[in-house]
Amino acid sequence: MATAENHLIELLPRKDRLRLLSICEPIDLVTSKVLCEPGSLTRHAYFPIDGFISLIASTAGKPTLEVGMIGREGMLGAQLALGVATAPLHALVQGKGAAWRIEAPAFRRELMRSPALQRGLSQYVYVLMSQLATSAVCLRFHSIGPRLARWLLMSQDRAHADSFSITQEFLAYMLGVRRVGITKAASDLQRSGLIEYHRGHIRVLDRSGLEEAACDCYAVGRDAYAALLR
Repeated sequence: MATAENHLIELLPRKDRLRLLSICEPIDLVTSKVLCEPGSLTRHAYFPIDGFISLIASTAGKPTLEVGMIGREGMLGAQLALGVATAPLHALVQGKGAAWRIEAPAFRRELMRSPALQRGLSQYVYVLMSQLATSAVCLRFHSIGPRLARWLLMSQDRAHADSFSITQEFLAYMLGVRRVGITKAASDLQRSGLIEYHRGHIRVLDRSGLEEAACDCYAVGRDAYAALLR
């Protein structure tokens, strides 16, 4: 049996973990692939291993703003733990990588069998609620630079690497700002020696400095997860 490499699965007792993995299939998350749309029937739950997924709010039927991010610390499809069959948000693969996928009916059955999985998912739903609330506060009160630094830290945590590819257009889309704002904020971080940014490729040069530049929303989200799921 392969190592889970997803924190929610790794937290399960060995018997529950092996039983869950036996009904999962390994898949590759492909950058920019849409995994679900708001209001659509949830057909699968996803447990990322080294890829990560953006949760994007929509208006007038069009995705407009990232409000959450899922990597190996969590899962896509947590609403199934609440007995809800439809997806609440647009889910887009932001970073390619591996994941475990399980069909929704099989996941519901396993959820009924495993109290440990129920507890873990209940705590994770709370973490997601906190992340969504923090994103709303961040958008309303914080400037583009600290928000960009927070986004880069969150992405680095889930990419497990110091560098990753992202275009200014996609960053503007994720943060809900104009591209010119992203250009200025990225240039400021680069001049400060915190990142290197060239033709859609970002490399984090100074992790501790980037944490200082980020708004406190990053630490709030990190600490909320660590306090519950450890």
